[in-house]
Amino acid sequence: MARVILLTGGNLGDVKSRLQCAQQQINEQIGPVLRCSHRYESRPWGFDAETLFSNQVLEADTDLSPDEVLDAVGRIEVALGRDRAAEQAERERTGARYASRTIDIDVLFYDDRVIDTPRLCVPHPRIGEREFVLVPLCEVMRERRHPLTGLTAAEMLEALRQKNRKPCDDESRLS
Repeated sequence: MARVILLTGGNLGDVKSRLQCAQQQINEQIGPVLRCSHRYESRPWGFDAETLFSNQVLEADTDLSPDEVLDAVGRIEVALGRDRAAEQAERERTGARYASRTIDIDVLFYDDRVIDTPRLCVPHPRIGEREFVLVPLCEVMRERRHPLTGLTAAEMLEALRQKNRKPCDDESRLS
């Protein structure tokens, strides 16, 4: 058995219901979901959109290989209405790197393995850049260490918040 950590999210349609369905499908197709965070809302990352995203971290046991997990994630996304062609058209129209979506499931970790193939990069390469990933990740596993950096989820979140802090945000201001 391997332990896989997934991030589910979306900002179009009935996201709450879709995330619940995603959790059920993950439980059935990937393996038993052991823990899940609350749902967290955040502004879109890397593009502008009118609706907030909801995201949730899930931890599951699996007998599937990393590629089989990725295949299952893709099937679940399609079953829950993800339309990558429409997303691509929106990205081309706006010039943005990302677009709104009904559902997105990312593989954050697969045990402590480091995987870098054309299909799959684990740990997810942008974990440390995204508060919407780190906040729910910290809820379920604050002390989870990133296999490349050695930082815990809590340390990554603190580093990101320090990086994003503006000088005028400091409590000790000169007057």
